[in-house]
Amino acid sequence: MPLSDRLARPVVTGTGLLAETLRRQNLTGPGIRIEAADTWAVPFAPPIGPAPLSGDPVLPVWTELGMVVVGPVERPGVTGCRECVRRRRRRAQVDGAAREAVFTARSVVLGQRPAPWLTAWAADTVAAVVQQELDPAGAASPALTLVDLADLRVTRHPFLPDPFCPVCGDRPDDDAAAAAIVLTRRAKPDADTFHEQELVEDLVRLEELYVDPVTGLIREIREDTMGGLVMAAALLPVPGPEDVLEPGVGRTSTSRSARTVAVLEALERYGGLAPGGRRTVVRAAYSEVAERALDPATLGVHPEQSYELADFPFRRFAPDGVTDWVWGYSFARQEPILVPEHLAYYHVHSKDPSERPFLYEISNGCALGGSLEEAALHGLLEVAERDAFLLTWYRQRAVAGLDLDSAPDRRTRALAGLIQDETGYQVEAFDITTEFGIPSVWVQAVDRRPRSAADPVRPAGVCAAGSSPVPRKALVNALSELGPILVDLIRRYPAAHERAHRMVGDPDLVRTMEDHSTLYGHPDAFARLGFLPRVPTRTLDDMERAVGSAFAAGDLTTDLRTLVARFTDAGHDVVVVDQTTPEHRAGGLACAKVLIPGTVPMTFGYRNRRVDGLTRLGPEPFAHPHPFP
Repeated sequence: MPLSDRLARPVVTGTGLLAETLRRQNLTGPGIRIEAADTWAVPFAPPIGPAPLSGDPVLPVWTELGMVVVGPVERPGVTGCRECVRRRRRRAQVDGAAREAVFTARSVVLGQRPAPWLTAWAADTVAAVVQQELDPAGAASPALTLVDLADLRVTRHPFLPDPFCPVCGDRPDDDAAAAAIVLTRRAKPDADTFHEQELVEDLVRLEELYVDPVTGLIREIREDTMGGLVMAAALLPVPGPEDVLEPGVGRTSTSRSARTVAVLEALERYGGLAPGGRRTVVRAAYSEVAERALDPATLGVHPEQSYELADFPFRRFAPDGVTDWVWGYSFARQEPILVPEHLAYYHVHSKDPSERPFLYEISNGCALGGSLEEAALHGLLEVAERDAFLLTWYRQRAVAGLDLDSAPDRRTRALAGLIQDETGYQVEAFDITTEFGIPSVWVQAVDRRPRSAADPVRPAGVCAAGSSPVPRKALVNALSELGPILVDLIRRYPAAHERAHRMVGDPDLVRTMEDHSTLYGHPDAFARLGFLPRVPTRTLDDMERAVGSAFAAGDLTTDLRTLVARFTDAGHDVVVVDQTTPEHRAGGLACAKVLIPGTVPMTFGYRNRRVDGLTRLGPEPFAHPHPFP
């Protein structure tokens, strides 16, 4: 029987004040079943299973502690159900875990006792909200509406369907065909811009789509000023049993652009957490899939002494070791290729703590863009930047000092000047471009002032890096990282000084990303950077001439092909995993992870370093933790 014949107008089910009020209102609109309750009786989700393809649309209305919850409308065969909402709220709200624990522990009582604040006025307000929800014009996107019973304030909270939802999640199975990449021309505004469009003007749209304290993919955005720049942090809740936040950080000269970059970086982090676009289905030993798989041993492995530690969370790679695999695309082979899931997504190891992954991996090489081509380009640049920095460190390479006064634009010189004026630290820069010819810059802020017993404890210095096809942009990227990192280190170093001293003599104490910058705040550790030259011998013009017109194309795809060729011509593969999720697509975005066997991967924690098996490092890499922040 057609739906229109079965349910021609809204029908209210349930008992109590809300149900009676809704029935009296003579609600109009499309056929829909409204489930109303004066208690916390409506479950968070219907029985676990796929979303039905037929049946009545449902609008749940129930009362929680101090509020009435309206929505979301559940439509057969359409993603975005109350289980999605439960999962979003559980992560987005500061007290999400506690709220859910209260409901679980007191569900019987809460399901029997009507909310004491629920009055006739409140019920009338809820009826008006429900009528608005039934308006077809308001059905464009799923949302949750809350009515505060203290003051009858109404707030609407749109949400994105959760691809991992066990009720309506519709991730397709991962397969080789879906991983094939056919590059498409992507025009860029000008030769020196490596984005299809600037998204700063899209901030309002991005915040409306992704940021909400109740149901948002991003909980909130916080702002501060550090190192002469505005710093914004977009707090991304990480899926899991604990309330963990992964911040996306934007460091720019304006609040608007900093907030935009922070949101985009948080979305990049989200793409790298777990495979939200496709469901992993391949589980095998490398020996079973070797002909169509990336060899993990080519990516750099941990030292033998690390594997021998009782509490080391990674296992030695062995060809017969079983693991999960996802499909990526090999530019050297020009075909799809299998990649260990925990190398493509750096948070999946937490789904099964009993199975240790082969290698420690972070978000290195993850990037976001308006297309997969743009995302892959920026992921590749990040790999090149970190490789250049770590190659310089572990080989103690002889590099050239950069003359900061040679920067052709006032903004670059001003940025270095702001850091120096605000902190008193001297800013220095170095050209660390490798054999691949991708402009990369190491910058550091150094305390060159005389020390005395009367001086407060202050860090000796801090480092950062940047990469771009345009050398001056590589320098700006590096300086934009340096200032805020320095200010943060100055603020926390006095309390960490003693720990830094201990780490100088015991590198195994270096366990976290923060430990690396803390260690090199100590003068004895910072002295290890003495191999870097004190006198600049190269200008940005020198770097520009070395690049020439290699990246002056009118489209990003040509630039991407050029970058890829720099590695494949040297015998290295470039592997791209499409990390794009439905949430990214909702904003017209794409996300990618780039892996380049043979380059030096960024790791944090001395025991987690991956330097074995990388021939470019030579037989004896420098035996100290790296100073990358």
